[in-house]
Amino acid sequence: MTHGKPTLPALDALKDQARRLRSRLAAEGEAISHSRSLELVAAQYGYRDWNTLHAAVGNRPPFNPWMLGSRVKGHYLGQAFEAEILSVHAISAGPGRYRLTFKFDEPVDVVTFESFSAFRQRVTATIDETGRTVEKTSDGRPHLELEW
Repeated sequence: MTHGKPTLPALDALKDQARRLRSRLAAEGEAISHSRSLELVAAQYGYRDWNTLHAAVGNRPPFNPWMLGSRVKGHYLGQAFEAEILSVHAISAGPGRYRLTFKFDEPVDVVTFESFSAFRQRVTATIDETGRTVEKTSDGRPHLELEW
């Protein structure tokens, strides 16, 4: 699944990023105004100022790149897969969080032991807007990662 330009976060997420930036700089002894932190966030996304970024984002609904019936590729517990999306639910627990159910083309073995196997063909996972789960394996890799 490929997209051209990365999407912008929702307006609330951008404002929160500006607040975190301002707090971090203040903690390091560099106080800046809130408007200056907004301008710096705009620059990080390649916009000349906050007003231009704000206009680009607008009050649009959050971006949802995953549609019912779409084909996706990725890794589940370290195993490569190709799948169809069977269901998509936006989760109100936070911006850019989705619960997706996948039907893998080929079952994926979720066990790493040579003497034992457990195959999964249908998996439900909660992912963020980057296509990754918050939950991670013991080696720090997300349980599920979608490719762009």
